[in-house]
Amino acid sequence: MTKFFWRRAAVAAVAIPMLALTACSSQGGRAPEGNAGGGAGQVASTPRMKVALITHAAPGDTFWDIVRKGAEEAAAKDNVELLYTSDPEGGRQAQLVQQAIDQKVDGIAVTLAKPDALKDSLKKATDAGIPVVSLNAGESVSAQLGAFTHFGSNEKLAGQAAGTKLSDLGLKHPICVIQEQGHVGLEARCAGVKEKVAGTEILYVPGTDMAQVSSTVTAKLQATADADAIIGLGAPYTLTILKAVTGAGSKAKVASFDMNPELAQKIADGAVEFTVDQQPWLQGYGAIDSLWQAKRGGFKIGGGQPVLTGPSIVDKAAATDVLTFAKDGIR
Repeated sequence: MTKFFWRRAAVAAVAIPMLALTACSSQGGRAPEGNAGGGAGQVASTPRMKVALITHAAPGDTFWDIVRKGAEEAAAKDNVELLYTSDPEGGRQAQLVQQAIDQKVDGIAVTLAKPDALKDSLKKATDAGIPVVSLNAGESVSAQLGAFTHFGSNEKLAGQAAGTKLSDLGLKHPICVIQEQGHVGLEARCAGVKEKVAGTEILYVPGTDMAQVSSTVTAKLQATADADAIIGLGAPYTLTILKAVTGAGSKAKVASFDMNPELAQKIADGAVEFTVDQQPWLQGYGAIDSLWQAKRGGFKIGGGQPVLTGPSIVDKAAATDVLTFAKDGIR
């Protein structure tokens, strides 16, 4: 299976203990005391925890279903009550952090797509003695905002990986489509692509309205005859872009970031060249499990460095194998 993995020494710190899972609910549940010795098929016997997972998920973005699934699996294993909330607007996400503080949670896992909007509320959390980890977005500011570790892909490196792949395919004028202006991770992806392919253009689209995504991309392709590639920064957006390419009569190749089953199938079929996978299931799982480990033994995963879950290039050669896991909702 052909993949591109970018590893740093910090990754070696991620030996996440894999206690066996039980057939329990997504909120977890303590096993009877007589069966709580830590053997196979048992939930952790540690006291019940309450953990908030707060993301910037936009409605309809299937990426977050995978993050949440990983988080729920860790919660079930660790005897954690998981409180999941989301809002793509930074100010409202900050309000959700405050809500978690008011609920006296035992830990907060949060995405940092709009870090400036969250810094005050996260300071309140750490001042209250609530441990914080970040995931998915904001690895460069995570420690400054009080998180003891971060789970995600280095987005600049991910963009560079995509740019290298585009260059290897002989593509010189890609369009990088950003669905949320001001999102630090998305901006870093396109900046990374542009570092490797100087002819890269950036196109902003309103990610909350797929009809406008389609019309904006169509208009851009019709006005840019020399565009030879277009790259979406999330699976649902790339699938919409793919239809727009056909509708515009463009010959531009299509590439992506992130994945869902439909996109994995398109890669296997050759309709999409590749995607850059950041393995979001691992982000959700690692974030919740690390908070449990901090409570369990004062453990701090990552040694003060981000724990990288990507980037990993999934192209046609790799897609058939990955598709099996994508259909299970974990890739």
